[in-house]
Amino acid sequence: MKQKRNSLYIFSITLVACIGGLLFGYDTAVISGADKSIEAYLVKPLGLGSLAHGATISSALIGCIIGGLISGYFASKFGRKNSLIAAAALFFLSALGSAYPEFLFFTKGEPSISLLLTFNLYRIIGGIGVGLASAIVPIYIGEIAPANIRGRLVSFNQFTIIFGMLVVYFVNWGIANGQPLEWINDVGWRYMFASEAIPALLFGLLLLFVPETPRYLTLKNQDDKALAILTKINGSSEAKSILKEIKQTVTVNVSSEKLFAYGKLVIIIGILLSVFQQFVGINVALYYAPRIFESMGAAKDASMLQTIVMGLINVVFTVIAILTVDKWGRKPLLIVGSIGMAIGMFGVAGLAFSNVIGISTLIFIIIYTASFMMSWGPICWVLISEIFPNKIRGQAVAVAVAAQWAANYLISSTYPMMMEYSSGLTYGFYGLMSVLSAIFVWKFIPETKGKTLEQMDNVWRKPSVNQHKAV
Repeated sequence: MKQKRNSLYIFSITLVACIGGLLFGYDTAVISGADKSIEAYLVKPLGLGSLAHGATISSALIGCIIGGLISGYFASKFGRKNSLIAAAALFFLSALGSAYPEFLFFTKGEPSISLLLTFNLYRIIGGIGVGLASAIVPIYIGEIAPANIRGRLVSFNQFTIIFGMLVVYFVNWGIANGQPLEWINDVGWRYMFASEAIPALLFGLLLLFVPETPRYLTLKNQDDKALAILTKINGSSEAKSILKEIKQTVTVNVSSEKLFAYGKLVIIIGILLSVFQQFVGINVALYYAPRIFESMGAAKDASMLQTIVMGLINVVFTVIAILTVDKWGRKPLLIVGSIGMAIGMFGVAGLAFSNVIGISTLIFIIIYTASFMMSWGPICWVLISEIFPNKIRGQAVAVAVAAQWAANYLISSTYPMMMEYSSGLTYGFYGLMSVLSAIFVWKFIPETKGKTLEQMDNVWRKPSVNQHKAV
């Protein structure tokens, strides 16, 4: 008897994997509420300036780069599922350590260089978790999902990233709301970091109940287990044909799992996708959101509230991407999003040059972030999860994600200094990157809508001349 696709099962395991995305968003955005408290508690008492402050706020990104780099090794050596369990453990340790970096070795209320470095170490540990999750969650979902809904399911990971940011904006606002600044700078910021331990623990426990991906199992010659999972997901008849197709892509035409087995073009495209996603400046808006709104004249509580409003807008436009990515395709959404981001950033830049700060600035920021969330936010992760052939996916995603976090660190850590020099030029630079990102997509990105992961082998196995025609 022919079995039908088990939609509930697919959604359940996708939802569990996406808690990794929620933690990704939670960990990277929690610093937005604690930004000024960390500066007041750890940076200023030591006589350190904006460079040290920017490096501290962005230190988790060093861990993200490390996590991205090692994700390929972890995914190939230990499997997708076990790598996510490791990420959950790192999130949990970082949450508690960042909340109380004085544990065992230091005295509360006595800042020192050693304490500052210890705080940064805990943030880097969390960053390694983010780097692992950011690379492996899309791989996991992409390797589990049927081709016709893969874009939607991988995009849902971006939804949970943004939802995690929105949740932590509410948490930070709830902790700080109505409290004196002295309490926030002494105790409140600790609660912000510690709150992450709850979803981290939940993530680790739920991962014990999800399967390994069938494509990883096939790579490890565990065909019976792979077939069982494919059958549960797709039904018995379709499962056998999918397994046959998977086995062909991991055994023919590619004699090894070397990174450049399919040529350099696919790797370069993956890296540039990641770099452009960061060079358009989105994480500046996310990490420094309260500070940006305060510079526009909002009080501290009001700036956090405006950040929550931004978070809600981000969620709404991410949902638009989820609903359209498998209908309209990847390329149209990316190009439209790039145009919208360019309008938003050039608008903010023009107002900054004119020294105009107010509701018009907020409108352009909303245009910019909404455009990103309906395009580059989710679609970049969709493409990274599906564009690479089976044989090299783990390694190639690791390189692309490491490049993404390196670009993220560069943009985020230089933002305070760039703003000190010229806010107009800073936002103008992000607008220029948005224009270049549209040209890059138009020229080099192949449309992957509706293609199975196995069909991507054929896209990159063509001679280089035909590859350019395909894109």
